[in-house]
Amino acid sequence: MGHSQLSAALVLALSFTSGASTCHGQSSGEASKDPTTPLPELTLPGVDTSSLMPREKREWTARVTELLAPCSEVPVSVAQCVQEKRKCPKCIPAAKFVAKMVRDGMSQEQIEAGYHARFDPDKVKSVDIGKAPFKGPEGAPVTLVEFADFECPYCALMSPVLEKMWQAHATDVRYVYKFMPLSGHPHGEISSRAAVAAMNQGKFWEMHDKLFANRDHLEPADLDTYAKDIGLDLKKFHADATSQATTDVLAADRKQADALGVQGTPTIYINGREFDVRQDLDDWIAQELGPAATPTPPH
Repeated sequence: MGHSQLSAALVLALSFTSGASTCHGQSSGEASKDPTTPLPELTLPGVDTSSLMPREKREWTARVTELLAPCSEVPVSVAQCVQEKRKCPKCIPAAKFVAKMVRDGMSQEQIEAGYHARFDPDKVKSVDIGKAPFKGPEGAPVTLVEFADFECPYCALMSPVLEKMWQAHATDVRYVYKFMPLSGHPHGEISSRAAVAAMNQGKFWEMHDKLFANRDHLEPADLDTYAKDIGLDLKKFHADATSQATTDVLAADRKQADALGVQGTPTIYINGREFDVRQDLDDWIAQELGPAATPTPPH
C-alpha cells in the first residue's frame, strides 16, 4: 500500500471513531464579509491554485478572504496579507494550506478548524521529552512526539508513514515515542513493558518495529521471541519488563497525556502543535522546516 493510500485508509478509519482514551486518528476570528456579495476569484502571488476546479477556486477565495492572517500583529485576512506583502512569513503557507484542504474536499467547518489548529499560536503546547526514546538529533529544528499503543490498529497504520517521513528528514527531525497503552487493549501494557525493557538494552526501535509488525501476536511467548530475535538478554528483559521503574515510565507518559488532553492513539505533536491526520505529513514537516524545505515526492 502506497503512502497516499495508507494515509487515506487511516483517515477513513479514524472518521468512524470517537470518545476518550480510544484508538483513533484526531478561536481566532474571521475577517468579516457581506455573504450576499459574490467574491471575485483571487490570484495570490506565490500560491498555485491551478489544480482547483472553478467551484473549488471560489471556495478557496472565500476562505482566504475570511480567515485572519496567522500572525497576530497582522490584523488582516490571509488574502490581504499576501497581496500587500505584509511582514508575516506564514501567510503564503497558510493560503497554500487552505487550498489543499479545499482540494481535499473538506467542509467550511473542517477548513476553519484545520486552519486554526495549524496556525493559531495558542494551539502550541509544551510537550516534555524527558527520557523518552527518540531517534534523530536532539537539536533538530523539528520534534515529532507520538503517543501510541502497540495494539492500536491505527498506530500500526501510522507507523510506516512516520518511519518514511523520518527517513526523508533524519537530520532535521527528532522522532519521539511516548507510551500510552489503552485499557481496552489487553496486550497494550505488556507490549509497552516489553518496549521499555528493550529500550533499557538499547534496542527500543528494533522492538517497536517488531511489535507493530506483529500487532495480532503480543502474547508473552511472542514477546520473548521478539526479544531473542533482536538479541536481548532475556533475564534482564524479564526483570525490566516487570519492574517498578517500568511502571513509573508508563505512568509518567500517561500523566503527561492526560495533562495535554490526549484523547486517543495515535496522537502526534509536531513542535508542540497537534498534527491533524487529514493533512499531509510531509507538507506539514516542510512548513516547519521553512521555505528551503520541499516535501518528499510521493511513491
